[in-house]
Amino acid sequence: MTAADYPFLNVALNLPTTDFQITAEGGKLTIFDALRKKYLVLTPEEWVRQHIIYYLVAFKKYPKSLFALEKGLKYNHLKKRFDILVLDRSGAPFLLVECKAPEVKLNQKTVEQVCVYNKTIQAQFMAISNGMQHICLQFDADSGAYQQIREFPVF
Repeated sequence: MTAADYPFLNVALNLPTTDFQITAEGGKLTIFDALRKKYLVLTPEEWVRQHIIYYLVAFKKYPKSLFALEKGLKYNHLKKRFDILVLDRSGAPFLLVECKAPEVKLNQKTVEQVCVYNKTIQAQFMAISNGMQHICLQFDADSGAYQQIREFPVF
């Protein structure tokens, strides 16, 4: 296990950082997930997910208790998994976030992926992030279309 195995750790993300708890376990790096209270294998997507969670909790003041992480959903008989879902205080879906590795370019296809997930979930807001670029969208129920917004929504 060398730094070459984890090049994404040397990429400056466009998100605030903190002292994440990272350890080596079984020849792999793991990162402590403060919401699930356990160590997870450190992948590029997990690196981005942990930064997004930290940002939403520490800077946007999203309540930790309203997060659902990596849960399954069904769409057209296909089993899918979303990365982050934040519920509102009444328990309804508020923000759906899809995390990509830093080297993945965000494009129409990646945006469509989170839109497909949201057809089942029906969150008011959606976002997709590779840690450097964030695309945030708000669903307009009147038009049935998504409008791009400048930043992650205020909770």
